[in-house]
Amino acid sequence: MSEANHVSESKVHGLWALTNRELKKWYKAPVVFTLTLIQPVLWLGLLGNALNISSLFSAGSFTPPVLTPPLTQTQAIQLGQYFQGLQNQIMGSTFGTTSYISFMAVGMMAFTALFTTMFSGMSVVWDRRLGFLNKVLSTPVSRAVIILAKVLSATLRSMFQAAIILLIAIPFGFAVGASFTPLNILGVFAMLFLVCIGLSSMFIAINIRSTRIETPMAVMNLLNLPLTFASSAFFPIDKMPTWLQAVANANPMSYTIDGMRQLLIFNSINYTQLAMDFAFVGIFAAILTTIGIVLSWRFLNK
Repeated sequence: MSEANHVSESKVHGLWALTNRELKKWYKAPVVFTLTLIQPVLWLGLLGNALNISSLFSAGSFTPPVLTPPLTQTQAIQLGQYFQGLQNQIMGSTFGTTSYISFMAVGMMAFTALFTTMFSGMSVVWDRRLGFLNKVLSTPVSRAVIILAKVLSATLRSMFQAAIILLIAIPFGFAVGASFTPLNILGVFAMLFLVCIGLSSMFIAINIRSTRIETPMAVMNLLNLPLTFASSAFFPIDKMPTWLQAVANANPMSYTIDGMRQLLIFNSINYTQLAMDFAFVGIFAAILTTIGIVLSWRFLNK
């Protein structure tokens, strides 16, 4: 056999070609690419500033009609000034930072990763309906590689959007913690990489046999809210109702967000908890990736 006709026997043969195909559908579509950049700006700018929780502890929050019996104007001003002095202490003990926009920005990074990886399951359905999946299955490319290419492309897109959010958050008032170093950025994106691998594998595994586009959309609608709001994305877990705390403590998004917050905005890093965060997210990614590969061997067919 000539060298030109030689087919690679590598287990990852074709991985980059399929990954690049998925990425091209994203960055070569100007409208989609632009909306990808605008979406995190809107979320952070609108929701982040609308939930200005620190304003609750300002002098303006204490006007005479607030308390019964009503306070005089002088008493209300003095009370407001007293609580204004405690604002940083209250915010720090509740959110781990004096800036709620910083607290929420990290949650938004994880939320964007979740939202982006959800579409990886939908791409499997589209490839099957458009006939591209049949063509790929007729090549020497492994079925596992087909799945891994979609997982990797979704992960790269998610990490790109997360980086955009981090940059955009700075002019909105994002503040890093006292323990932050430039090397912590590597840890943040390592955490994002692991959770994106796990989430993308999960959505592909759920939709791998689906032939109807309504199925992945229903799955997205079902899992989007629980994974986002049953986590610490917007509110600390220890302030939630007891039953919701149990759900949030089993949510991989909670461990992802906690790890990133420790590396970015907390003044001190709990290395034991950080190691637990990485271990939980790493195990989640390994298990879900394995499940996705096994299901591809069994169910991914023409």
